Order: sequence, then structure tokens, then C-alpha cells
Amino acid sequence: MADVDSKSSLWKLLWDYDPNGLLVLDETLKIILVNPALCRMLKSEAAGLVGRPATEVLGNVSEFRTALRTGQRRIGLERAYPQFELFVRKLIFPIPNEHIVAGIFVDLTTEWKQKQELQKLKQEAIQEVRRVVDKQMNVAQNIAGLLGETTAETKVSLLHLLEMLKKEDA
Repeated sequence: MADVDSKSSLWKLLWDYDPNGLLVLDETLKIILVNPALCRMLKSEAAGLVGRPATEVLGNVSEFRTALRTGQRRIGLERAYPQFELFVRKLIFPIPNEHIVAGIFVDLTTEWKQKQELQKLKQEAIQEVRRVVDKQMNVAQNIAGLLGETTAETKVSLLHLLEMLKKEDA
């Protein structure tokens, strides 16, 4: 009996300390189990999650329904849960003999936020480059306009001078 107890406590330790969120739904898609990591991700206590329809907590759970109905795993599904400031990659798999479906939620929020920040910085850099190029083009057009004006004035002045010199010679 001690061997069963030691395995049970090993599974309990793994369940409690796994950094990934673990979720189990029954065949009606009600939450029947959550681990502490998922509770942290969803900013809730297990007591506030267990027994609730998964749709109330997660919104669209069609991938769980599909896995339960087809008996096939769904791997690498990425999804944002803005209400929890959470971005995850999910592995969803049915446990047919038990008529339940389980999900592993890998928290990618930090990487996702970094990627969004990098994207924002790129967009800001592109806008700044456009602004600088537009300003340079405007300055170049102003310089060209001024050069054109002074060139025209110089030409007019030189033509007047030539006319005067021609009149003196005549």
C-alpha cells in the first residue's frame, strides 16, 4: 500500500508544481480539475473554477469540444485571453475511457508581450523614418525653389546687363 501512496503523492507533487496550467473538463465541458499554475494564470482560486462551465471562464472552447467528439489531440493552438492578460499555447487531448478532455496551457505571455513591444518599436521607427524623409524632402524642395528663384533673378539681371552693354556698343 505504501507504493501506491508514494506514487499518489508523486503525482500530487507533479500536479502542484507543474509550471504549465492543467485543466480537465467533463463531457459537458464543465471544469472538474485545475492545477495551481492554471489558477495563477486565470487569477482565480480552484474553488471559483471547479464546477463552472468552461465557456464562462475561457469563452470559446470549441477545440475542447472537437477533441472530445473526434477523440483526436489538438496540438500547438495559440490563443490570447485578454481578460487575464494571458497568451498561451495549448495541447488538448481527450481521455476517452473517462469521457473527459484535458488541456495543458503553456504560458507564453512574457514572450508575447515582448513580441508586441518589438512590433510597436518597429512601427514607431518606421513612422520616425517617414517623418524624417518627408522633412528632408520638404527642405530639399524649398532649397530647390530658392535656387530656382535666385537663378531666374540672376538670369534676368544678366540679360538686363547684356542689353545695356549692347546699347552702349551700338
